[in-house]
Amino acid sequence: MAVYTHLGAEDLATLISHYDVGALVSAKGIAEGVSNSNWLIETTGTGGKNARYILTMYERRIELADLPYFLGLLDHLSARDCPVPRTIHDREGAAYRMERGKAVALIEFLPGVSPSRPDAEQAHALGRVLARMHAASADFPLTRQNTMGFSDNFSLLEKCGVGALATIHADLPAMLGPAREAAALDLDALPQAQIHADLFPDNVLMLGSEVTGLIDFYFACTGAMALDLATTHAAWSFDADNSYDPAIGAALIAGYEEGRKLTPDERAMMPEIAKGAALRFVASRAEDWLDTPDDALVTRKDPMQFVERWRFYDEHGRDVFA
Repeated sequence: MAVYTHLGAEDLATLISHYDVGALVSAKGIAEGVSNSNWLIETTGTGGKNARYILTMYERRIELADLPYFLGLLDHLSARDCPVPRTIHDREGAAYRMERGKAVALIEFLPGVSPSRPDAEQAHALGRVLARMHAASADFPLTRQNTMGFSDNFSLLEKCGVGALATIHADLPAMLGPAREAAALDLDALPQAQIHADLFPDNVLMLGSEVTGLIDFYFACTGAMALDLATTHAAWSFDADNSYDPAIGAALIAGYEEGRKLTPDERAMMPEIAKGAALRFVASRAEDWLDTPDDALVTRKDPMQFVERWRFYDEHGRDVFA
């Protein structure tokens, strides 16, 4: 989440007036993330007390043609009692509207706080919810290709260029070699579902050890469930110093396997899948670092954090996923 496009109070009030959610009371830009503009919206509501929503304007990496998939998946999972926010449709029944030539959607606000330092109990709970989400997506009728797959990661790093990557960190250009190797990894034979593909702690809302919300589904796609688990493992299992926390990593996998056991093929491939997942964030963070406008309300994220995680999985992955 971030704010690239600035909408005035009158613009926001007019936009909100198209929904049956009451009148606009307040709007606050959300600075986290890098891909879309987001606001926390408060309205007078319809039941006698104020209500909160998230308003998203789609800015980068998101094609208009993908919105029925993204927003439809939210509604599908929410209807199956997954902790996922539903889309608020406007009075004409549309899941999104156009504003200044860009798509905008109003999303249900869910309670909870993203854990800044997840513990093993929280990781276990998330693993269970992730398996539940995969099962609930089985009858979702739409599909979407993963546009941040392993070959895409290599292409993205290659497009950034050796010289530009070196301006971020001298070691970053060396990741082109591993990214090229990961691009040859084929996950198509592994069990598939609709996957979140970006389940960092800041995309999970919790009250204590209860998962109250999975949010920001704008990298969701049809793909290998093992990739979703590996991506979540890479996002959750390292502390602020980038050191691996084995208790969290093990709890996440154990929680997931309470809902769905990994197949032998999935488990055997997990070290390489985790390395590919780490490279995905090396590539996307490098691109964002180079392309984010200086005046955007965005905090750049260091791609070298995931270079270190790639190195960990390269050295210890087989022990972690044994």
